[in-house]
Amino acid sequence: MTQRPSTEALIRSLAASPPPPPLTARGLAGPVVAALTISLGLFLWLIGLRANLGQALADPAILAKSLLPLALAVPALVLALRSARPGRVVRPGLLILPAAAALALFLARGVQVPSGQILPELLGHSAAACLLSITALSAPATLVGLIVLRRGASLRPARTGALIGMAAAAGTAAGYALHCTEDSPLFFTTWYGLAILIGTGIGALAGQRLLRW
Repeated sequence: MTQRPSTEALIRSLAASPPPPPLTARGLAGPVVAALTISLGLFLWLIGLRANLGQALADPAILAKSLLPLALAVPALVLALRSARPGRVVRPGLLILPAAAALALFLARGVQVPSGQILPELLGHSAAACLLSITALSAPATLVGLIVLRRGASLRPARTGALIGMAAAAGTAAGYALHCTEDSPLFFTTWYGLAILIGTGIGALAGQRLLRW
């Protein structure tokens, strides 16, 4: 008859097991960036870049379509890592600057165009596709980030999840902008911003469940 291992033996076995690899910036950024690259690369390979991409990027407002989300994704990723480490201070001030710049672009465009043109520019012709694409394409990176962050010990799992969701969605928006031909700041600050908020919310909900310990 096989004897069950004692509690003491089980504890000794667990103590002898090698510890999980430490949570590092490279260990988090690498898998998340890889997931974003794969999902966005597949999307852009199937759908394609916009035809006049090089010429379009010479326009600062169009260049901002990619740079502003990227400027949000990087600090959000850094803050997600800090949030998963107990005792680290998480200051969201770095997230305010790109959001403020997006708001400034929105307002500047709003005062430039006739009032009758504001709503058509804001709604564009691909708002639903924009929201769906960014949300769906960011999901794999959010999941990968949450799996990596489980190696940490977040005291506020919803916040940590929200930050990794924000980083993934903002990074996705930066890549999606290379395909999108909706160039009005009224459009892309609104719908990219909403997609990033949705990704942040999904990350918060998932983080509350997956990062709880």
